[in-house]
Amino acid sequence: MSVKLAAGVAVSVMGLAAAAAAQSAAPARDPVRVKSDAIHAKVLTLDTHVDMRNGDYGVLTPGQKVDLVKMQQGGMKGVFLAVFVGQRQAFDAAAYKSAYDSAMRQFDALDTLTQKARPDMCAFASSPGEVERIAKTGKRVIMTGVENGYPVGEDLASVKAFYDRGARYISLTHSGHNQIGDSSSDRNPLRSGGLSEFGKQVVAEMNRLGMMVDVSHSAATTFWDVAKISKAPIIASHSGCKAINDVDRNLDDDQLRAVAKSGGVVQIVALGSYLKADSPERAGAVRKLREEIGMAPGGRGRTGGPPPQPLTPEQQAEAQKRRAAYMERMQEIDAKFPPATLKDFVDHLDHAAKVAGVDHVGIGTDFDGGGGILGFNDASEAPNVTEELVRRGYSEKDIAKIWGGNLLRVWRDVEKVAEREQKAGR
Repeated sequence: MSVKLAAGVAVSVMGLAAAAAAQSAAPARDPVRVKSDAIHAKVLTLDTHVDMRNGDYGVLTPGQKVDLVKMQQGGMKGVFLAVFVGQRQAFDAAAYKSAYDSAMRQFDALDTLTQKARPDMCAFASSPGEVERIAKTGKRVIMTGVENGYPVGEDLASVKAFYDRGARYISLTHSGHNQIGDSSSDRNPLRSGGLSEFGKQVVAEMNRLGMMVDVSHSAATTFWDVAKISKAPIIASHSGCKAINDVDRNLDDDQLRAVAKSGGVVQIVALGSYLKADSPERAGAVRKLREEIGMAPGGRGRTGGPPPQPLTPEQQAEAQKRRAAYMERMQEIDAKFPPATLKDFVDHLDHAAKVAGVDHVGIGTDFDGGGGILGFNDASEAPNVTEELVRRGYSEKDIAKIWGGNLLRVWRDVEKVAEREQKAGR
């Protein structure tokens, strides 16, 4: 053997030895995480409530909780991007038309995203079968519902129009009472004492069409009216458990049981203030930050006033810059005054599963509408949820139900009711 060859062999042997040493020195992967990652890759992961944002969903967007890149990173198969219209105090034809037109522009934006801008990365689904088919292709599944029934106006034809554009649920109310029913958050006197007479017609029309009736944001009186009259299972697309954190939008145990009795599902929200009460110090720091950044006191700026209009590119850039600054400052506040965490989120999920049953629990984050907690702050961190479920003893079968199986079952059941209603000529 030549000196040169011998030296090469020696270097190779040394390299292999170094690699082996490095491998033995590297910490072994947590077996729970290995197991949870395998489960996460297999199950159909769906989020029933994400607020739509302006801009390109196909790129990694700082400060935005959900985009197609983060969904891929976190193994999120599909999301409902909610069509939302801010609510005016006026209840007249002009206000309703403005709200309706704003909703239609958002449906147009969904069409642009899935058909023109990023058809290589995502596709729109309007049925459970389409959800499953698209997910198998590796594309992200985009679905939609309407948050706040205000843009329905006083015309049942609007419900059909939203259905025809792909909406598969309507959250009957938002933060204010409307013409359909009363809200859990509005401090003004009740407008209807529950569902209005028109609201009852809306629920019947949703049953007829095959749209899921969403009781998130509904006052208890509205909730119980829906539970009484809906012929189809009902959903709460993004709610928490009042037994753990007694805030207006969360559901009490009787409501959890009622959703289960209907055959429906409660999608647990990842919005910190609904999972865990903020300390006065944290609440004050967040309020001061919002004032400095120029954000609305409630964080969403979406109640009262005229419906939002499409932003110009310059306005989009400024909004993204402000959002990024907000997120950076929030990290400092989080470090000083710890907010809700992944543990708090799964505590709510645990409670709902114990009260309503594991067949009636799911996930609806409210990302980009205030949702986001330590450990589950955006779509890329979805595997952490599966890991926590595994650590708490949930089986792969139950995890599959929670992440999407329950929602698809309910969706199919709602469609079956619609078939019966239409055959009966109703």
